[in-house]
Amino acid sequence: MFYVHQRLDPAFEELLGRAVAGERLSRPDGVRLIGAQGSELSALMLAAGLVRDQGRGRTVTYSRKVFIPLTNLCRQKCGYCTFARGPKDPVARTMSPDEVLAVAEAGRQQGCKEALFSLGEKPEEIYDFVRDDLRRFGHETTISYLREMCDLVLSETGLLPHANPGIMSREEVASLRECNVSMGLMLETTSERLHAKGEAHFNCPGKVPELRLDTMRYAGELNVPFTTGILIGIGETWEERVDSLFAIKEVHEETGCVQEVIVQNFRVKEDIPMRHQDEPSVYEMLRTIATARLILGPAMNIQAPPNLTPDAYGQYLLAGINDWGGVSPVTKDHINPEAPWPKIVELRQITEEAGFELRERLAIYPEFATNERFARERCRPSVERWTDAAGLVRWEEHRW
Repeated sequence: MFYVHQRLDPAFEELLGRAVAGERLSRPDGVRLIGAQGSELSALMLAAGLVRDQGRGRTVTYSRKVFIPLTNLCRQKCGYCTFARGPKDPVARTMSPDEVLAVAEAGRQQGCKEALFSLGEKPEEIYDFVRDDLRRFGHETTISYLREMCDLVLSETGLLPHANPGIMSREEVASLRECNVSMGLMLETTSERLHAKGEAHFNCPGKVPELRLDTMRYAGELNVPFTTGILIGIGETWEERVDSLFAIKEVHEETGCVQEVIVQNFRVKEDIPMRHQDEPSVYEMLRTIATARLILGPAMNIQAPPNLTPDAYGQYLLAGINDWGGVSPVTKDHINPEAPWPKIVELRQITEEAGFELRERLAIYPEFATNERFARERCRPSVERWTDAAGLVRWEEHRW
């Protein structure tokens, strides 16, 4: 029996007890959990914290990264995106190799170890001038150019690339795997409804849930540590959030490749079609994070971005997260440019005040970095130079 001081519905208390004991939860269980309010929410968070402690202890991690927005052209028209630009936009561009290397080198000089490549998905499919730019750089596809840039950054700076280029074929994942220490793709949601006209994913061919899940499966087949997650507040229902978490859980049980699950909250921006949409509240985030922890279990790394809730992100520690994601001392969050990163000294203070120890990690999580299945020969020198026996960044580097 899961014991709390508040008076709870006995069935809900029994459900929390089963979750803390490690029993497998069902979809109806998840829907019941994510609907918690009042004293039930307090108990849900307590249970999620206990489960997190079982698997991850009291260490909370982050990655010191530099953000490389290789191209802000994209074939998709997401209703919440301010990153992708149209062909007539004066800031629409694809970075040159010299520009990529300059950003990476600036990151290296500031102690960064991760080079996060974030870019629009397959823009050459709809824009002639993008194809012209790619040919000027000696390539026919964005993925091919991305591979060369990842290789360049790894070779010239030692920073570990983590590519996030959208959906990929098995062959595209294979082409990137040797020069990326890990890769990522947000599932966002399994809701097919959001592809209807007027919804968040209308005219977004790469947001079809099964295609995104296929990309994750290819990563598993090719032994690529993979980051994914859900985006909440874009029109999905609470039940659809639960469905999305179970879809991620199933892929991980099938492949073992999911190293991290992000719970990310939608933020309003003035230049997006969804600028009149309500943002998720802190309580929505707490309910979703805690439910994610109980569904995904003690071993999963669960992250929530601190810069998207600057006044309250410390509460996420009480709901079961164990990671803050990438934090950059050099570049802004190009996906959410209105939301600056917290300074690492602030992040450490918030983390320690809640009773945790903050440690730096690489773009590959410790349990993957120390597993031969996921080791990349090209990345090994940087991983070994920066990490201790536990796979975390050495203290002398962490204090950089």
